[in-house]
Amino acid sequence: MVRKLLLVLGCIIMLFVYTARAAEDKKAQPHAGETELAKQVQNPVGDLISIPVQNNTNPGYGPRNNTQNITNIQPVIPIRLNKDWNVITRAIIPFVDQPVPERKFGLGDVQFSLFLSPTNPGRFIWGVGPALQFPTATGDSLGQGKWAAGPTAVGTFMQGPWVVGLLMNNIWSYVGESDRTEVNQFLAQPFINYNLPAGWYITMSPIITANWKADPASDTWTVPLGAGFGKVFKIGKLPFNGSLSAFYNVVKPKVGPDWTIRTQLGLLLPKALFD
Repeated sequence: MVRKLLLVLGCIIMLFVYTARAAEDKKAQPHAGETELAKQVQNPVGDLISIPVQNNTNPGYGPRNNTQNITNIQPVIPIRLNKDWNVITRAIIPFVDQPVPERKFGLGDVQFSLFLSPTNPGRFIWGVGPALQFPTATGDSLGQGKWAAGPTAVGTFMQGPWVVGLLMNNIWSYVGESDRTEVNQFLAQPFINYNLPAGWYITMSPIITANWKADPASDTWTVPLGAGFGKVFKIGKLPFNGSLSAFYNVVKPKVGPDWTIRTQLGLLLPKALFD
């Protein structure tokens, strides 16, 4: 477990150091305005490298109303295939503090998505590709013990200060630990962002999930409702994106959390920095 955690953390630190140095070396390269950067980072398939760290604190979890905490490191890296197409890679590397059945902390199951997206799509931006889940969890209560895969798609509409869209996927397990429950789960993340001057924005991006293998069936859906705010800002020459949101689960499994408090801080690296 310790080796896995150190390896993941070491790779993340190296990525931060490399990208930060590359950005500092491009002093003559003009940067996009903070508001334009905010719009880019709100687009899941935007032409922007970002390395967000997202923390989700989930009070009211489990039969004893404990607090669960999940910290996700979510690098997004676009790759230019040719003049017409990009591939956007999105990873979610979760570190889970799980309070039940007994408190345990460690690496969860890593998720990875690829989106094929046109380079010049107009106001409506879309991407499609595969979503993969790997059984990397360092404990049974931290993951599902299965390899899983399925389709994913995203659509985004940008008009004036608005960035609105929907990201969806469904994954099924195809191999893994035989004594673990099969995976068949759906995720939908609608997002509505309204951008204000000076990089400020209002955001609503709940993550709606369905576990099609849930027993009883009344535990299938988790539907949060909430909103938040954020700002794109610079430290020196490097742009960052910070946000705070809160969601109440209006529909949830019996042992699911009542609330999610989401904080996020991410390093933004427009690809122009590397041209």
